[in-house]
Amino acid sequence: MIATANRGLRRLPTAVVWLLGCVPAVWLTWLLFTGGLGVDPVAVYERELGLIALQFLLASLCVTPILRWTGVNLVRFRRALGVLGFGYAALHLLVWVVLDKQFLWAEMGRDIVRRPFITIGMLAFVLLLPLALTSTDGAIRRLGAVAWRRLHLLALPAAVSAAAHYLLLVKSWPIEPILYLAAALFLAGLRLHWHLRASARRAAAAEPTGNVGP
Repeated sequence: MIATANRGLRRLPTAVVWLLGCVPAVWLTWLLFTGGLGVDPVAVYERELGLIALQFLLASLCVTPILRWTGVNLVRFRRALGVLGFGYAALHLLVWVVLDKQFLWAEMGRDIVRRPFITIGMLAFVLLLPLALTSTDGAIRRLGAVAWRRLHLLALPAAVSAAAHYLLLVKSWPIEPILYLAAALFLAGLRLHWHLRASARRAAAAEPTGNVGP
């Protein structure tokens, strides 16, 4: 059954993921302009874009555990999931700058410094930026696979920061943002644990073996 699923996944174009990933943005934008987002449409639009960004980031972190635990191979879609996460995060930030704050740079600067949830949200975006800029095959060739993998460990604190941003944003701490943060911490810890184990194995394999005689 797993082999059949993987054969089907290999035939599925990555373009399908990109197209489906754009559907929520199009739908939310339609609702924004047609009055379907309630009495405070900008706030709802901004929040939903940020939440979708977090969901895509967590989905990208789920790819390796799914492969290890079930054998289902979604690795070829991981880049699309991560870049979509960044895209929604960028839209989330753009809405905050343009529609919410209306380019009031001084006010935005004060908010970043004084409001922890905004500070953490900006940290998450800054961590995601180099990942988005190095998401191409050319970037992997230029950096080298090892350096590229190390750089993309930034996805771990980025996802945790994004989840913490969401939790602090809602303030009342309902169960949903707590679960998102728990999932981000679990996935980040798991990925870091596997990375450290793999690094230790590579270091052990590189050590010289055999007895040293007099």
